[in-house]
This record gives sequence, structure tokens and C-alpha cells, in this order.
Amino acid sequence: MPSRKFAPLAGLALGLLLDPAFAEENTLELDAISVTTDAYESATGPVTGYRATRSASATKTDTAIRDIPQSISVIPATVLKDLGSTNVERALEFAGGVSKQNNFGGLTLYEYSVRGFTTSEFYQDGFSANRGYPSTPDAANIERIEVLKGPAASLYGRGDPGGTVNIVTKNPQPEAFTTLQTSAGSWDRYRTAVDVNTPLDSEGKVLSRVNLAVEDNHSFRDHVQSKRVFVAPSFSWQLDPDTSLLVESEFVRHSSTFDRGIVDAAGMSRSTFLGEPNDGDIDNHNNRLQATLEHHLNDAWKLRLASHYKQGSLWGDASENRALNPDGQTINRRYRERSMGWHDSITQLELRGLFDIGSWQHELLVGTEYEDYRKKERVTAISGSPYAIDIYTPVYGQAKPNGLRSGTDFFEQTKSHALNLQDQIVFTDRLRGMVGARFEHFEQSIDDFTRNAPASRQTHDAFTQRAGLLYQLTPQVGVFANASTSFKPNSGLGADNKPFKPEEGVGYEVGIKSELFDDRLSATLAAFHIEKENVLTLDPATNLNRAVGKARSQGVDLQLTGQVTDAVRVIGAFAYIDAEVTKGDKSIPAGSRILGVAKRSGSLLGVYEFQDGALRGSDLGAAFTYVGDRSGEAGTGFELPAYHTVDLLAHYKATENVTVGLNLNNLFDEKYYERSYSNYWINPGEPRNLTVSLTLNL
Repeated sequence: MPSRKFAPLAGLALGLLLDPAFAEENTLELDAISVTTDAYESATGPVTGYRATRSASATKTDTAIRDIPQSISVIPATVLKDLGSTNVERALEFAGGVSKQNNFGGLTLYEYSVRGFTTSEFYQDGFSANRGYPSTPDAANIERIEVLKGPAASLYGRGDPGGTVNIVTKNPQPEAFTTLQTSAGSWDRYRTAVDVNTPLDSEGKVLSRVNLAVEDNHSFRDHVQSKRVFVAPSFSWQLDPDTSLLVESEFVRHSSTFDRGIVDAAGMSRSTFLGEPNDGDIDNHNNRLQATLEHHLNDAWKLRLASHYKQGSLWGDASENRALNPDGQTINRRYRERSMGWHDSITQLELRGLFDIGSWQHELLVGTEYEDYRKKERVTAISGSPYAIDIYTPVYGQAKPNGLRSGTDFFEQTKSHALNLQDQIVFTDRLRGMVGARFEHFEQSIDDFTRNAPASRQTHDAFTQRAGLLYQLTPQVGVFANASTSFKPNSGLGADNKPFKPEEGVGYEVGIKSELFDDRLSATLAAFHIEKENVLTLDPATNLNRAVGKARSQGVDLQLTGQVTDAVRVIGAFAYIDAEVTKGDKSIPAGSRILGVAKRSGSLLGVYEFQDGALRGSDLGAAFTYVGDRSGEAGTGFELPAYHTVDLLAHYKATENVTVGLNLNNLFDEKYYERSYSNYWINPGEPRNLTVSLTLNL
């Protein structure tokens, strides 16, 4: 079992914790738990340039990144701003080892892969944010995007072992400002965003901020469009010197064409839409309310109580691609009606504190979490008369099928109770450690109304762990190693009418962190090995699932970010990932590559900002992205070819308050495919396109 494999490193770390003979005699200062770099930066605040020095995603405490014995990539909002993009997946290309997966017809950030393993989880300010089918996070309210590499279940709970994405949202700031940005791009894409930050009292104890964005977009894909209204009000209140309250909210109204892309057929245009324009759009409405109360008990100990509530609904109809017919020119389609609703309530209570035991210094986190997630989902597929379409010369307006109705109709409720502990330890001025553990009790019930079957009930108890050490060889170079475990419950029942065993994972990592060019450039190079077991596979004898599958991913990744000179900022990543099924079934046999994961991928963004003269504050830059060939359908030989793109950018600072931007994407008009789920669900990448923007600081 993965938890047993983890025991040696965990035992070593715990042994160090309990053996004071290891410590040096000199007592260190309490604040040595973190190396302070830029005093202005907090783990949840803005980042100047591309180089973040602190993070809370890896520890849930404000910690210097160089002191964390684990790989973590931070992509500040500046990256998306320079790229002229509002796409979270675009930012993740600069995290290293993150792959695009099923995007649910363009409706949401449904799945992605980190270090070879696909997950549907992402977090927002430390709370699970991807339950149900929420619309893609909006860049208008993003301060930074952080990717914690490797299993993170000891901190966040159930999930996949490749890694965890945490989106840090914008908080109210002490100084008043208003920023207006509007843009127009190829294929009639329009967006306007406003960021208004206002202190509400003369002492700056009560602050407010509102982020708003409106979009009306068409696409290079025929008949594909989307509209969005996004509003995110928030306010903070310093109740007294020791107590603060932060209240955040989001309201999203999103509608878009459901688009499964194209099929694998020679000569097919990447713009051809294979659905029906008169199906209408899929609507996706989401509301989020979150409150955080923090109280300093004294200089060393702090309490945090936070509650998160998210509610959403998705509905609409769509005609979806099926496999290519034997004539090589037409495909059959299926017509689906969707109606889904969900809500998720999460409450966290945490105690954080600093204390000494002998000469060792500790930063302790004790946390509890309760979650109640409920989802009602109905998907109806309608069959009947032939519902085919020509992929080369499509004729739209066919009558909808009106025959047999089949599909799913169920209600799911998931409850979990968790207790987690974490200790960050300063052994000496060079050696640091971290140990963590989480116990989680999980209950799931599913009422299947389709078959009128008895409700399915299952419970699981999971204990996950992690341990890491970091040794600072020199003030600029540190080496680290860690091990951690993960778990994720499997839904449904097996042939014996009993719940499946949950998926379990274990990950190992060794690496080096360095600060170069007088601490202007940060780099992390890491090697990793991750295993996952109890993956559901199909038993050919019964045609039912069994939890016996296994998969493995190993490789290296590199991340670098920095301000090389006052004028030049860069962010880049490279990853080599060897990910495959090690125990499969007839449909996905052992040795199969994991879907959508390239062995080699990389990215680099560099920007030069003029420091003097008439162009002072203006900039020029370029971005390069490479993705190697990938499996395009699990268990088959279908692959997506490698590709690379080059983007150019420029911003002209006309006055102190007016900036004009120009972004030219896919400069060489590379024809590529960014993701697929099968050989008849393939999403082509965008051709060459242009975006012009105007930013006003009011």
C-alpha cells in the first residue's frame, strides 16, 4: 500500500523531531522560521513582476518559498496581464508539468493533469472550488495562481497525487484606486473589466473592493460563442488590533455554445462546428460567499475561522459528436439534455502558533474541516431517426431525434470531517523540516432515480501523511526531499455490491532551489516518482468495474522566475514526464500512456520594460510554448502531434494613467490540437489572432 511505502521517510522526519541530540546548542531567533526577503510581499498579496517570494498554498501559513521542502510554482496575475489573456489554463502553461484535459465542451476548467495524473480538483483561497460544474475562474479576481507539486492530501484532503492548484483571489488594499481595462480581439471578442478599491473610513480599518468583468465573445470555430458577467465584491474590517474580518463573494452568469471540437479525419477544417447552431447555449450560473475571521491570541498564536458556500446550476441542450462513419465523411451524433444543480458548504477552524522545544523552533498548524456537498444531476440522451452530419460540408437545421430516452438521473451527497496537523521545524540555521498528517472521515450517498435502485451508501476513513527536509547548502542554494500520500474515494459499487476501495497514491521528490543574480532569479529543479493504485478497471468476465488498476509517473521539472535586470522579467518552465498504466485491463492495457500527457513540454515568457526616455514604462515581449506528442485516447494508438507556438506582446505607456496594449498570438499560425478525449472529441488550438487593449488608471 502507498501508505506503507511512505513510512521510512516519515519515520526519519519524526525521529529527528523527537531526538534533541540532533539539534545544535545555539538557540535561534523565533522569526527564523522563514527567511524574509521582500518585506512588502505577503503570501496572499500582489507580486511585483513575476517572482513571488512567499506562498501559503503549500503550508497554509505565510512562508518563504525557499524554505518549503517541496516544489511550488507561482504564476502572478502579471503574467496573464502581459499575455493579454483571461484564461487560467494559459497561465498554467508556465507552471511546468501541467497538461490540458477534458474541458467539458468549453464550459469549465473540468480536468487538467499535474505531473502526469489527471484531476478535477482546484482550490480557491484554500477551499475546494471545483465541486459540481462551476464556470472557469475569471482573471478579473485572480491575484496569483499557485501549483503545489505532488500529493497534498495531508493538507487539503481527498484528491489526486500529481499536484494541487490553488487560486489566490484579490483582497481589498489600503490605497484607493480604480482600474478600467477594455479589449477587442479577432473573431469579435470583447471584454471590459473594472477594479475599484475604496477605503470606507478615514483610518483605513474598513476597506472594500469590487471586480467586475463583462464578455461577449465569438470564436474561430463556426457558430461558437460565449457571454459572461462576473461580479466579485469584497470587504475587510479590522475590528480591533488583534481581530480582522474578510468577506468575499462572486456572482457569475455564463452562457456558451457546447462544443466538443472536431473528429480525426484528413482535410477537416479546424473551424467546422459539428453540433447544431439552433441548440442554443448552455447556461452556467454560480454564486460564492466566503468569510474569514482571524484573531491573534498573542504574538505567537492565532485562530482562524472561515466558512465557504458555493451554489451553482447548469442547464441546456446540445448535439454531440460520435465516431466517424465507415464512409469517412459523416458522423452520427447524439442529442443530450442537461439539468444540474449543486451546492457546497465548507467550514474550517485552524490554530497556528510559534513555540520552541529546546533549540528547535516550531510553527504548528492544527486544523479541522467539515464539508457538505450535494449535487442533483439529470442527463437525458435522445435517440431515434439518423442524426448524422457531413464533416466537410455540414448542413444544419435537422429535426431533433424524438425516440428512446435514456441517461442518468441521480442525487449525490458527500460529507466529510477532517483533522489535520502540520509542523514546520527549524532544526538549525541551515536545516528545516516539515511533517504533516490528516485524518478524514468520508460519507457518500447516491440516489439513482434512473433504475429506481436502492440508495448507494459508502464510508471511508483515510490517514494521509507527508514529510520533508530542506538543507541550505549556501545562502543561495538549498536541497530538499519529501514524501507524501493521497487518497480519493471511488464512486459506485462493485460486483459484490460493496463500495470500491479508494484510490491511493504516494509521491517522492528530491530537488534543488537556488537564488541567482543577487536574488533576482529563483529556480527549482526537481525529480519525482508518483504511484497510484485502486484505479477502476473493467473486469471482462462481468463487464463491471474493479478497483485494481495502477499507474505510475516519474520525471523531472524545472521552474524559473525573476527580474533578471531592472528592465527584464522572465518566467519559464520545462518538464519531462514518463506516465503510464502499470496494471490495466483489456480496454486500457498495462503500458498505455496516460491520456493527454506529453513526455516533454516547456514554456518561456520574457518582457523588456523601457527604463528611460519617452518609452519609459512601455514594454516589449515574447512567449514560447512547446508541447510534445500525447496520447489522444486512452488505451489506443491515437495520438496528438507535438506543437509549438510563439506569441508577441507590446504595451505603450502613453501617460502615467493610460496604457495601450497589443498581443499577437500564434505568430506563425501553427495548426495544432490542444487536447482531446477521443478521436472524435478533439479541440483544435486557435489560429493566428490579435488583441488590442486599453488600460486606464482613474
